[in-house]
Amino acid sequence: MTGFARIDDCVLHYTFREGRGPAVVFLNSLGTDLRIWDGVVDALPTDLCLLRMDKRGHGLSETAPGDMARFAADAAGLMDRFGLSRALICGVSIGGMIAQELALSRPDLVGGLLLSNTAAKIGDAAGWQDRLFRIETDGLPAMADGVLDRWFPRAFKDGHPDMVAGYRTMLSRTDAEGYSNACRALAGADLRDRVGTIACPTVVIGGSEDGSTPPDVVRGLADAIPGADYIEIGGAGHLPCIQTPGDVAAPLMDLHRRIS
Repeated sequence: MTGFARIDDCVLHYTFREGRGPAVVFLNSLGTDLRIWDGVVDALPTDLCLLRMDKRGHGLSETAPGDMARFAADAAGLMDRFGLSRALICGVSIGGMIAQELALSRPDLVGGLLLSNTAAKIGDAAGWQDRLFRIETDGLPAMADGVLDRWFPRAFKDGHPDMVAGYRTMLSRTDAEGYSNACRALAGADLRDRVGTIACPTVVIGGSEDGSTPPDVVRGLADAIPGADYIEIGGAGHLPCIQTPGDVAAPLMDLHRRIS
C-alpha cells in the first residue's frame, strides 16, 4: 500500500506492507527517497511487514522545517498510525541518525537497530555551512557529481553508469529547501553523549570505500553503543543498500530473527 499521511505539520509519503513478525522500518539518506531500499526489499522474504517513508523535504513528502528530533517524531507518528512497535529500524546516513534518535526518544517503538554508514555526529558546522552556501549559490544539480563521488566508488560508477545517472537525477530533483533543512538538522545533531544508553540489539554497517562516513567513524558508533556488532562491507561506498543490497539484507534478517 502506498499513501500519504499528515504527521503534525507535514504530509509524508510512505509505502506499507502488512506481514509477519516485527516490522522493518526503513529511513533514507540525504538527497534520496524510499526507492534506495528496493534492492534490499527484493532480497527479503515477501511476508515481512515493511514500512518505508520519504522524510520531509524529500521524495513525495511535503517540505517543512525540522531538526533530528522532528524527523524521528515523523517516523514515530507513522509507526503509531499503523500500530507498529518493537520494530527493526534500518537507517542509512541521516536515516541512521534518525533511527538513533527514535531509539532514544521512543524506545517502545524500537526492537532492534541496523545503522548503515552513519554516526552519532556526522561532519561539522563549517562543512555543513559550506554545503548550504553551495546549494544557495549553485543549486543541487551542480553539486551532484561531487556527492555521487562520495556515495559510490569509482569501480561501481564505471560499471553501472545508467544506475548512477538515475540516482544523480534523484538527487538533483530533491527539493532544495528540503535538502537544506536536512543539512541544518545534521549540523545541529550530536548524539554522542546519548547513544551509550541505547539498549536494543544493534548492528552497525560500514563501507570500506565510504567517502562520507569513513569506516573508522562508523566503527566508532558501534563502539559507543553497548553490545553493538560492526560489519564492514569491502568495496562498498556510502550507500550499500544500492550498491550491495544483499550484504545489507543478510544482517538485517539475522537481526530480525534475534528480535522475533
